[in-house]
Amino acid sequence: MHLRLLKKISWGIPTFYLNKNLVHFAAYKKHIGFYPNPNGIENFKEDLSKYKTSKGTVQFQYNEPIPYDLIRKIVEFRVQENKKEKENNIS
Repeated sequence: MHLRLLKKISWGIPTFYLNKNLVHFAAYKKHIGFYPNPNGIENFKEDLSKYKTSKGTVQFQYNEPIPYDLIRKIVEFRVQENKKEKENNIS
């Protein structure tokens, strides 16, 4: 999947944007915060079970490998979600 996502700062952190905010991320002292919104967490809760999560956030600790494939799946899910939402708003 190759898309041209806009990059911006939203809520004071780096954000990828496609029709609206897609995902956010930020580096902190002990972890990387990844913010795919609540649906992004809920739809992958089993895959994310080994990570600290909250309603719309997952934390990846620096001392563990970053799950790039899982992040890719979550982002692809959010892309489809944003596209469907835009289509529904046009109708």
